[in-house]
Amino acid sequence: MSLSDISISLTDLLLGVGVAAVILTLIVVFLFKKHKNIFMSYVQNFCGALFIFSGFVKAIDPLGTAYKNQDYFKEFETTLEATWFSFIAPMFPFLSQYAVATAVFVIVLEIVVGIMLLIGFNGKATSRIFLGIIAFFTALTGYTYLTGYVPQGVNFFQFGQWGPYVESNMKVTDCGCFGDFIKLKPFVSFMKDVFLLIPAFYFLFRSKDMHELFTPFARKVIIVVSSIALLYYSLGNFVWDIPETDFRPFKEGKNIAEQRQAELDAMASVQITGWKLENIKSGKVVELSNAVYMKEFKNYPKTDWKVIDQIKTEPAIKATKLSEMEFTHPEGYDFTDDILQSEEPIYLVIAYKMYADARTETNIVQDSLFIIDTLISEEDDEKMLVKQFDKMVEKQVKTTVFDWDKDYLADYNKVVTPLAKEAAKDSIKTYIIAGGAGLDMLEDLEKNIGSGAAFLTADDILLKTIVRSNPGIVLIENGEIKGKWHKKKFPGHKAVFN
Repeated sequence: MSLSDISISLTDLLLGVGVAAVILTLIVVFLFKKHKNIFMSYVQNFCGALFIFSGFVKAIDPLGTAYKNQDYFKEFETTLEATWFSFIAPMFPFLSQYAVATAVFVIVLEIVVGIMLLIGFNGKATSRIFLGIIAFFTALTGYTYLTGYVPQGVNFFQFGQWGPYVESNMKVTDCGCFGDFIKLKPFVSFMKDVFLLIPAFYFLFRSKDMHELFTPFARKVIIVVSSIALLYYSLGNFVWDIPETDFRPFKEGKNIAEQRQAELDAMASVQITGWKLENIKSGKVVELSNAVYMKEFKNYPKTDWKVIDQIKTEPAIKATKLSEMEFTHPEGYDFTDDILQSEEPIYLVIAYKMYADARTETNIVQDSLFIIDTLISEEDDEKMLVKQFDKMVEKQVKTTVFDWDKDYLADYNKVVTPLAKEAAKDSIKTYIIAGGAGLDMLEDLEKNIGSGAAFLTADDILLKTIVRSNPGIVLIENGEIKGKWHKKKFPGHKAVFN
């Protein structure tokens, strides 16, 4: 069983970390005999193990953390640009450009701090870094949770206009604390970080009680070597290959057609059990059962009360990105079922973003002008329109020109085009599924690569979830994902089917 097949709750995780901390503490006390305070050693090992695990499940998929960072940067920009702090807002688009670098840095730092706690590396420095990280995470998860009180159209800093908590108000619904391994609700994440502030301050004020394993030189070597190894490991999970473990619903071997249908059926069976109403004047919130709402809400003055939320039953199967899966043909119709229900293998080339700069180019063309005269027949007085050439004139025509990133085009010419052509010889279809691209951009791409593949479009977040490569390649048959490859690791069509 792989890590991606394990499904646990936060409680299970904390219990597991607690047991691991007990074992590590026994080793420190009885094997190394380096403890100064048994309780401190236990807290060190607990927090260290938690940080290592939290960082490791993110190191498996650094792009997932980078995408989450971009969500936060976008939200911060939108929030701040309408306040007195608007001068800070332009910083976030800049940071978004380096979301991957910041994600890798934070992931490596988190694991290394966990190791520093386990071995007792420089207690004062470690305790300060740990407190800084926890304080930052607490502010972040606290902000995420509190946005649930901010109605649509209201800025976060307009505190007087906050309303009752509504989960759908939140723009970022998961902090990504444990990557895609465990999805935590913002309130749970916030409470977790508030709890971790306790050991953070304990470390800060009692750092002298922290155990220290090995010699000072050995501890430095461990930190340096582990930092380099972790950096290499994190980069390897998106620069050279896709993550070795896939926590997302599109993992290899998964029948996404069956799972998607099960999720849609579960969503369809959800029932509305109640309604939340808010008094517009007083802000008072009341909950009505669905039966009472349907029977009596007509008696509530609509000028005084408004619906703020529905209370629904939980679906039997939790919805994932599969439920939102939709591939659209350039002509506008949904092509999802055509792919999921195909009994023949299909290649999907996933490209969440096209790397090309669009510019408008004005050209002068020659255009013919004609004169249309009306002639009347002398015999039957019938009118006829006669078109006669008048002259040639110059006309300005504006066209959109795409300047493609050379490396991006090279990926298609080296990998995608040979794949599509070889697959076509075996009557296997290839679809290039692009995010955020119009028909003109797709047609221009095809002019540059000559793949002969068909084009579809989809939501860019969906495409990021499917495969961590741009472009990435997915082989699907009978609704099941048979294979997923990074653009640098695709072995070629013949190798796949041999």
